[in-house]
Amino acid sequence: MEKFEGSPSQQEVIRLLLERGFSVNDDGRVVSGGIEIPNTGIAREIDVDRRVVDSTTTAILEDEELRRIFQNISSIPSLMDLAPVLDLSALTVEVNDAERPGIVAEITTHLADRGISIRQTISEDPEFTDEPKLYVITDDPIPGDLLNELSALDFVRRISLA
Repeated sequence: MEKFEGSPSQQEVIRLLLERGFSVNDDGRVVSGGIEIPNTGIAREIDVDRRVVDSTTTAILEDEELRRIFQNISSIPSLMDLAPVLDLSALTVEVNDAERPGIVAEITTHLADRGISIRQTISEDPEFTDEPKLYVITDDPIPGDLLNELSALDFVRRISLA
């Protein structure tokens, strides 16, 4: 993000690429796997001009460090939106300090101690999101007393269940 400090619009492009796991190929095209994503679609999604997307992908290819990152990034399928369809529970944890060590370990330990199987965890990166969240998808419902226990942890600001 520091490399695009002078351009909030380009930072928005970078955020979108990272959030969606989109990469940039040798031709400067945004891709997901082998599927090309039109720059106009990306621009429309984040409300910037298509030329901002073009200049961002050009800058990525011209910078060796950024090139290595954006040519090797990939997406991971999320169970968050599928949880209700698949009869899974989706726990969202908002914390006071997302850079505090041990957040994921402490939450998942509480669940494991209750015999609750975890299907997936997704932790948003504090570098890319203003208020990062931890998402935990479980096979079993999370009992109310465990939700209260998790809410009482000193680093937890808010917990919600979907």
